Amino acid sequence: MINFNGKLLENNAVFLNQDNRGLRYGDSLFESIRVVSDKIYFWEDHYLRLMASMRILRMEIPMSFTMEYLEAQIKETIAANNLEKEATRIRITVFRNNGGVYLPETNNISFVIEAKKLNTSFYVISKDVYEVELFKDYYVNEGLLSTLKSNNKIINVLGSIYAKENGYDNCLLLNNTKQVVEALNGNLFLVKGTVIKTVPLQDGCLNGIIRKKLISILEKLENYTLEIASISPFELQKADELFITNAITGIQPISKYRKKEYKKEVAKDLLGKLNASARFTI
Repeated sequence: MINFNGKLLENNAVFLNQDNRGLRYGDSLFESIRVVSDKIYFWEDHYLRLMASMRILRMEIPMSFTMEYLEAQIKETIAANNLEKEATRIRITVFRNNGGVYLPETNNISFVIEAKKLNTSFYVISKDVYEVELFKDYYVNEGLLSTLKSNNKIINVLGSIYAKENGYDNCLLLNNTKQVVEALNGNLFLVKGTVIKTVPLQDGCLNGIIRKKLISILEKLENYTLEIASISPFELQKADELFITNAITGIQPISKYRKKEYKKEVAKDLLGKLNASARFTI
């Protein structure tokens, strides 16, 4: 079952048409959220990011679109899919309503909520080999729009195809100044000794929820030094560890980039702290 504007519909229901602005122009935003046994991980952060992104895109936020209302809609969708006791991936998609060409006829919005079962209740470290490469065919633009979780993800699509065709598990994206920005599906962290580095939003990386949480965790830890600064491709092979973060996986260590193989001790340490934060944070 899916939730369209507060109404539960069968998965194969036809409720969108060719005039949908998300389809026509990518005039749409989305949030990917982990829910475990009806507890929404980092819900306040997801909600506030969605509201801020809607304001940036000049979407009209309905008066009913409160944190409590959307939480109830998420849980109703989970219940309709019999996933109340499971780990669930929720996707909320918000798009501007039909009408207009580039200039919309209205800034009013609609939303869709989807639920899909996940395999694990907690964030876990994958034991598999995880190899990445740079994707250099196209570049991420620096600036505010690149930080939004919008439906304009064609670079990520092409990068994913490139990774599959060449036997990689993921690719790292570059911006226009040839700095490493992020992975195809999450933010990038680099570990060198006790220094942990991640990319600033000004470079064009996604304003990720787990990125934000790890920054908050690291700022309180005395055994690590956090650095928010640009990452050049030359730094990758000098690092002790590289890992990717997103709201569904948590932390994904990179085991290999070109001829360099990486450890995952810091990633494991931080994953435990992230799991603890997820359990005790709304």
